[in-house]
Amino acid sequence: MSNSSLAPLPSSDRTDVTARLRDALLSASFSADGLLDLLGAPAYAALARSETVPALRATRGDSPLEALVRLFLLQRPVPHARVADVLPVADCLASGWLTRTGGDEVVAAVDVRPYGGPGGEDWFIVSDLGCAVGGAGGIGSHHEGVVLGVGGASTTLAGITVRMPVGSALDLGTGSGIQALHAAQHATRVTATDLNPRALHITALTLALSGAPAADLREGSLFEPIADDETYDLIVSNPPFVISPGARLTYRDGGMGGDDLCRTLVQEAGDRLNDGGYAQFLANWQHVEGEDWQDRLRSWVPRGCDAWIVQREVQDVTQYAELWLRDAGDHRSDPVEYQARYDAWLDEFEARKVKSVGFGWISLRKSAADRPSVVVEEWPHPVEQPLGDTVRAHFDRVDYLRAHDDAALLAGHFRLAGEVVQEQVGLPGAEDPEHVVLRQHRGMRRATKVDTVGAGFAGVCDGTLSAGRILDAIAQLVGEDPVLLRDRTPSQIRLLVEQGFIEPAR
Repeated sequence: MSNSSLAPLPSSDRTDVTARLRDALLSASFSADGLLDLLGAPAYAALARSETVPALRATRGDSPLEALVRLFLLQRPVPHARVADVLPVADCLASGWLTRTGGDEVVAAVDVRPYGGPGGEDWFIVSDLGCAVGGAGGIGSHHEGVVLGVGGASTTLAGITVRMPVGSALDLGTGSGIQALHAAQHATRVTATDLNPRALHITALTLALSGAPAADLREGSLFEPIADDETYDLIVSNPPFVISPGARLTYRDGGMGGDDLCRTLVQEAGDRLNDGGYAQFLANWQHVEGEDWQDRLRSWVPRGCDAWIVQREVQDVTQYAELWLRDAGDHRSDPVEYQARYDAWLDEFEARKVKSVGFGWISLRKSAADRPSVVVEEWPHPVEQPLGDTVRAHFDRVDYLRAHDDAALLAGHFRLAGEVVQEQVGLPGAEDPEHVVLRQHRGMRRATKVDTVGAGFAGVCDGTLSAGRILDAIAQLVGEDPVLLRDRTPSQIRLLVEQGFIEPAR
């Protein structure tokens, strides 16, 4: 499956060698925790920025772990004798994990990076040399067939994905295999696709070296390798979403105009989901002159699906072009060539009347509801990852609110969600606050203003009394007509449920 113009890859068929290599790496504490202990936090963090000097300084000793860090993370030659003390070096040379240099040294054929799983698993992510972390500075990241390792987008998608036991999962555009690796922990069957055959080969290596079950690997773009009658319980994709003038880089540029690739991916996912199944993507979308960006995204949502779309960041077209020119290393090229490429990006945006580009998450849930819920919002504020449970809870609340009219809502019992606090805002010494804010310290970390009734209601929600009885008690305390209070409060209760401040007491 390798690309002949790139370095040869290790064999994905020698599972016996891969298993021995994994055992040797773990025996030497070549793990996320082991690296942090060896390198220290500053050098460890510098690696994520593609800065290797601090790690080189921290690995000047002769321990087995230092040899492995220099070999697989820093891609430095290491004496054969040192490696032979740690790894099954003859087998690694024969199967292509290592190669010999001109002298009595060996070098790694691929980058192997420890990655801690959500349950404390010791995993390893394989990628092309110099490309463990996406972004500017990756050696060789300008090549169209290169396979990157884990970057911020990869971990973001892994964090927002709903995790529950499922029969089948599909990872579209698998890259180095990180999403397939996560899915293998809770899906009976995992299918992974990629247009780049080299990525499928590397995914096989990532899964095997991490001790995970093999996936069904299929070559092709988006849903092309999937049969018309195949459906899944979970679909995830960190696609080549960059909106660019052309398709220079396979891992980044989808080859379709504008944001058509992301739109197509979302629209086609609905027919590929089983009832109750989830599809979750990272995406970019255009902000077009004279068009509401939220309406644009609502038009993407397939029939029969609820959707929650969160815009995390917006960049104007110049910022966006500069970001991805740096990503490809174009800022280090000939200035005339750089300017020509920059112009090409701006020409593309100008032709499409694009003023800025949004980035965020798209989560679909196949509900087949008569009244689908489509929530599109901007939320650039800090959140607490992982958010998979938060995403699942959002759609559970959608189901609850859709099934309960105001009368049923008042008959329901609620409890305050975990780690919600109340803040009172007003002038010092004032008898009453100007307003009350409820704030979450988990998940999306939302904050919302409430009136005195809303604050009082949320404060006593412990599942004991129905909403209606709580409002009757509040009406008596504040001297209001309980009938009028019951009439005007359900909308506020509905908002508190929708945003996760209170939850049905089941």
